[in-house]
Amino acid sequence: MKNTIKSLIGFSIGATDDEIGKVTDFYFDDITWTIRYLVVETGNWLSNRKVLISPEALLHCDWENEIFPVNLTKGQIEKSPNIDTDQPVSRQQEMELYAHYPWTNYWASGMGTTGMMMPMSPVHLEEAVKNSENTPDAEADGDPHLRSVKSVEGYTIHASDDNIGDVEDFLVDDSNWTIYYMIVDTGNWFPGKKVTISPDLIKEINWETSEVIINASVEQVKNSPEYDASKQLSTPYESILKNYYSQTNSYK
Repeated sequence: MKNTIKSLIGFSIGATDDEIGKVTDFYFDDITWTIRYLVVETGNWLSNRKVLISPEALLHCDWENEIFPVNLTKGQIEKSPNIDTDQPVSRQQEMELYAHYPWTNYWASGMGTTGMMMPMSPVHLEEAVKNSENTPDAEADGDPHLRSVKSVEGYTIHASDDNIGDVEDFLVDDSNWTIYYMIVDTGNWFPGKKVTISPDLIKEINWETSEVIINASVEQVKNSPEYDASKQLSTPYESILKNYYSQTNSYK
């Protein structure tokens, strides 16, 4: 099921022995367009410390009570590596997380034949941690492809010929935690209309200018199928959207 990221902010995280906090943000990989971490504020029991939880730890969601159960204990959370979520998350910090938790799919920077990030084995993980310790400046600015969804909200959508809207939200599939669409508010250009942009259309994200540059014109976005936030995203809508951009030769 596809949900907006904003609708998931505030969900509680339920450990096996108690609640540990609430979701305040998500980190996504801008190559694979998948959620890599939930950012969880732990509250008073852990001095409001923020921790990162991989989607791999999630169990079946309790949608009615807005709870994400996880296969972790409060003790595991308490003893997890300290990470300042207000600063870029370094590759070494990520590897320390995966050395602490029983997670198996740490995605390294190497790309496989399918174009997807390659999983790192426990042995290679340990070697990478040691190597990173010997090169303190190698990841000083953090993983360049790990981004906060909150930081991207409000970015300007720059079409091939002009600006066309602002990033309002994301639509993510909770079955695989893949981001399928950006929700774009075109209010300053075309009042009252919202559209969705697939990552397939995104040419570049310019972090310095806070712009998402897409392979489509203003006219193409203006005439694209409108997104109705009051309705569940449907298969027919997605088919119409893909056909529309395919016919205008915008998809890669």
